[in-house]
Amino acid sequence: MAKKSKRETKKSTRSAAPAAPFSEALRVREGFVLADLDPRSTPAFDGKKKDGQRALLAADDELDDLQERLYAEATAGGMRSVLLVIQGMDTSGKGGIMRHVVGAVDPQGGELTAFKAPTKEELSHPFLWRIRKALPRPGRIGVFDRSHYEDVLVVRVHDLVPPAQWKRRYGQINAFEEKVADRDMTIIKVALVISSDEQKARLGERLERPDKYYKYNPGDIDEREHWGDYMEAYQAVFDQCSTEAAPWYAVPADRKWYARLAVQQILLEHLRGLDLRWPPADFDVKAERKRLAAT
Repeated sequence: MAKKSKRETKKSTRSAAPAAPFSEALRVREGFVLADLDPRSTPAFDGKKKDGQRALLAADDELDDLQERLYAEATAGGMRSVLLVIQGMDTSGKGGIMRHVVGAVDPQGGELTAFKAPTKEELSHPFLWRIRKALPRPGRIGVFDRSHYEDVLVVRVHDLVPPAQWKRRYGQINAFEEKVADRDMTIIKVALVISSDEQKARLGERLERPDKYYKYNPGDIDEREHWGDYMEAYQAVFDQCSTEAAPWYAVPADRKWYARLAVQQILLEHLRGLDLRWPPADFDVKAERKRLAAT
């Protein structure tokens, strides 16, 4: 994997990043109430916007290094991978996460899948079929922009299948994620929690700026009419599907800079926990040095 050699010339930037455990502060546990979460809050971080932006940039090198270690491990037969699931209402900042967090890793070591409305082929299969096909390979960080949770969110809100069907899916999702986690895949599920007022302001900005027209979808207004139903559906997802194998993290997203920092730090904390090591050489290093010197 061709990359510039930064690890040899730069000191670790881990100390420049916030030391607070974002994963602990934002993890959805039993008794979590979505309505009690302040979307403008900044759990685990006491700094201002500029501090958060600096911390985000300061951690890029470490994220890049850990991602390369994961990739390198797979070249030696390692099977570990990471799946980052990003869910959120329209305008919650999923695109910014893709640019500012996911964009910091080498494209060779990442796999991004944006799930849209299912195609005819996908609808002809069980709802997890297209998800299985998109799981990251060993050594990769896979990112889902939306995911299988659409099948208990949008499907539930719009009555696309009978209630008995989508209610069964919580258990199916848990069993699926547990099986995937058993295959050395670290699952990180992030919900970007935006307020209705902030969403309204962001949609208004898209209508005021010609350079934002391309982002606007008239259907977003239709979806706002179901806000309460979506909040109820998200609460059910948290209640039913935040497990030990695949916990949810509820990230306040009214402040874009904080949401990006929080997702980056949650990802970093999980990568650090893998204790990734460079694989040893499978050749005689001294002999190869001599051969190279002789050329």
